[in-house]
Amino acid sequence: MSGAPAVRLQRIEPEQAGQRIDNYLLGQLKGVPRTHVYRILRKGEVRVNKGRVKPTYRLQAGDLVRVPPVRTAATGGEPPPRQAGERLLRRVLHEDAHLLALDKPAGVPVHAGTGRDWGVIEALRAMHAAPLELVHRLDQPTSGVLICAKDRASLAALQASLRAGAWHKRYVLLVRGHWPDTLQRVDVPLDTTTRRGGERTTTVSPAGRPAATRFDVRARYATATLMEAVLETGRTHQIRVHAAHAGHPLAGDDRYGDPAFDAELRRHGLRRLFLHAETLRLPHPAGSDALALHAPLPAELSELLARLAVEAA
Repeated sequence: MSGAPAVRLQRIEPEQAGQRIDNYLLGQLKGVPRTHVYRILRKGEVRVNKGRVKPTYRLQAGDLVRVPPVRTAATGGEPPPRQAGERLLRRVLHEDAHLLALDKPAGVPVHAGTGRDWGVIEALRAMHAAPLELVHRLDQPTSGVLICAKDRASLAALQASLRAGAWHKRYVLLVRGHWPDTLQRVDVPLDTTTRRGGERTTTVSPAGRPAATRFDVRARYATATLMEAVLETGRTHQIRVHAAHAGHPLAGDDRYGDPAFDAELRRHGLRRLFLHAETLRLPHPAGSDALALHAPLPAELSELLARLAVEAA
């Protein structure tokens, strides 16, 4: 093991402004578990301009960040298997001088964390010359379009356009039962709690943050409905919780779903959460034309739908 020798005081440059402090620290403290980064934030060991800050604080140019001594594994933990990085590079949807867009597979986290030594970003960094940074996140069981920036300026521009609501993302999901055509929008506040170990759970709560999701029916089956969802806000597990709140939980959702419905679909071959980030349209960070990305529905999900269609015929 190797450790940081002393407290570091780091001045935030203009091109670093706009980042959340938690994301900034995760980039600075390579190899440190995500849960430990949040722990030192909660304990006030990290200071900005000599004051405590929340993980959601967005850095400003000129801020002075106190980073405490943190021990890190000299190797950054167990390295990603080379074949994992090679498989991910085969799933690249678009790449240019500013960004890389990937079709993330289900079951792979976007970064190292609780119980995982590596995720998508670590595997890509091990194979790629550019200093890649995650622009946003997808839950581990969700597949689909994921964006990584290749430089600090592109990261700042992409995250600014995301915060401004200029990204247009569409998800595909399968839910239990017959979703009514009249239910096109779910608008209920959500509250997220983090348990020991970093596991997050979201609930509908009047004390939560505003959250809204638009839903459209794509196809119907005997016991399920294929849906499209567009996020108006970006809360943790938002689609999954809003669909469950509407009485139509997602297929394969082991946290908010219906075990009996999931058992039925397992007999048809479903082994994952049926939630896929299918399309994303966003401003290019270089200021050129908008970038439109499409990740086809994974084969295991398309095959499930084909089996359900035969059953319903």
